[in-house]
Amino acid sequence: MSLTGTRTFVGFGFGAIQSGLFLYESFRSGAFGRLVVAEVLPDVVNAIRQADRHFTVNIAHTDRIEQARIGPIEIENPAEAADRERLIEAIAQAHELATAIPSVKYYVSNGPGSLDWVLAAGLRRKAARQGPPAVIYTAENNNHAAEILQEQVLAHIPAAERDSVLAKVRFLNTVIGKMSGIKTDPAEIAALQLARVVPGSDRAFLVETFNRILISKIAFEAGTFERGITVFEEKNNLLPFEEAKLYGHNATHALAAYLGARLGVQYIADLVTAPGAMAFLRQAFIQESGAALVQKYNGMDPLFTPAGYQAYADDLLARMTNPLLQDSVERVGRDPQRKLGWNDRLIGTIRLALGQGIEPARFAFGAAAALGELDPALLEPNAPLGAVLEPLWQPAVPNPAEQVQVIQLITAARLRLRQWLEAGSPNLA
Repeated sequence: MSLTGTRTFVGFGFGAIQSGLFLYESFRSGAFGRLVVAEVLPDVVNAIRQADRHFTVNIAHTDRIEQARIGPIEIENPAEAADRERLIEAIAQAHELATAIPSVKYYVSNGPGSLDWVLAAGLRRKAARQGPPAVIYTAENNNHAAEILQEQVLAHIPAAERDSVLAKVRFLNTVIGKMSGIKTDPAEIAALQLARVVPGSDRAFLVETFNRILISKIAFEAGTFERGITVFEEKNNLLPFEEAKLYGHNATHALAAYLGARLGVQYIADLVTAPGAMAFLRQAFIQESGAALVQKYNGMDPLFTPAGYQAYADDLLARMTNPLLQDSVERVGRDPQRKLGWNDRLIGTIRLALGQGIEPARFAFGAAAALGELDPALLEPNAPLGAVLEPLWQPAVPNPAEQVQVIQLITAARLRLRQWLEAGSPNLA
């Protein structure tokens, strides 16, 4: 398969989601003639260029792993002046763009290669030339990534030009339930028979086959814009689905990781053989997260019904434990400080459930386990949890009464966690 279309795609960040979702779907759509990606790691840029500008991604099905070779792509380092100019020109010509970087905090960086500055320069050029209208998919797992990026880009555009720029672009939020990762362990790569990103690379991209991605409704005038990546599904109100992703999918995935860490298993898939673990996760997913979300968004979509959410949970639990993904407990559980944030997956799910009159005992158990990963001393009976959690909850300004309620719930869960561990981790269900 080759690039035969007439459209241009531009991506920022060359990780597993950019490669295994945006570039892959652009490539196989047949709609694009140019695939351009910005990457700040010089060794990665050089490796792709030396490999005839092609790369390989591994796609995990339930019964096999297949490889897809994608290219040619144009890979540019925005820190380099010549690369940056080519990138700005590609943005001016682009129809679809995607940011897939570790966090929204990296939209802004020091130096002229900052993502927000480069985007602003390209969009100004697009507007001045009356270039094609474009959408920007933001894939940073933040419910307001599109709004954050738009604000930061517009800060670099003179006020007199902003209307003409905004007439040419729409910033879109996304709900990306596609599990993915970068494998660097030679033993794992060999065991799964993965193709490396390029020959000789120390990395392999591994993504699941799932591609039902939700995006914000595109508000261009009818007939003026058509997506080349047609597999994505537009939603008039994306926020409920973002909450289902964060407080359902992400929260249960994190819960699985912290249970796995306490059980001493290496992979999420290993929980299938841990007595009661999958039943515990399913109960948390459906009876706590699901019950709260169904109650909050009842009737707005088939997902937010008891049957719809149960099907969603069962599908995700099966995908999370796909042994061909080799999704490690360490990877899923990394950065417990962030996952214990006031609005993030664990505390956010606890707060959501409490707000709907549901006691989230299992997610509180997971939050206690996450605190144990942060510092084992926090599992001691007299360790003050508030002194650790309250700084993690900034810069949010929690309601004092709600804050006390959450801390009390996690303190009680810590006792149950200790009892479970001291009893030899019996059947969780």
